[in-house]
Amino acid sequence: MADDSTARDTDHAWDLMKRIGFAMLVTRDGDKLRARPMSAYLERENNAIYFLTDVRRHKDDEIARNPNVNLSFADASDQNYVSVSGTAEVSNDRARIKQLFTTTARAWWDSAEDPNIRVLKFTPDDAEFWDSPGTVISYVKMAAAAVTGTRPEIGDNRKVAM
Repeated sequence: MADDSTARDTDHAWDLMKRIGFAMLVTRDGDKLRARPMSAYLERENNAIYFLTDVRRHKDDEIARNPNVNLSFADASDQNYVSVSGTAEVSNDRARIKQLFTTTARAWWDSAEDPNIRVLKFTPDDAEFWDSPGTVISYVKMAAAAVTGTRPEIGDNRKVAM
């Protein structure tokens, strides 16, 4: 039973990440943490999440110094969140860049041929998700809990190995 439950939780974490689509990528810059929004391309079959990034920014340098990073996916309107820890690497895989180059990427680069584009590959180790029934229901349950002096039951929270 635990194996089925674990598989369902892992599936759910991947589903939430895919549905949300954007993540805050958190890297280390010395002893400081830096976060920035990135458009995620999930390939669960390869246990990987890809991003296009620009070599003129400093993410690649930060990742080279410390490849342990975090992704935070958030959909505040539905109260769904996923935090994923893992390792990242940056490459100049031109075939992968062409494969990932979409309309979203055109906002940052003119074409997939731009020599400044790099691929950031994130390999997840573990994740934690929070999944609630939505904002209105969550607020009603929180208000009821405040009145009754109890803790609200506002959804699922699970930690899963990826």
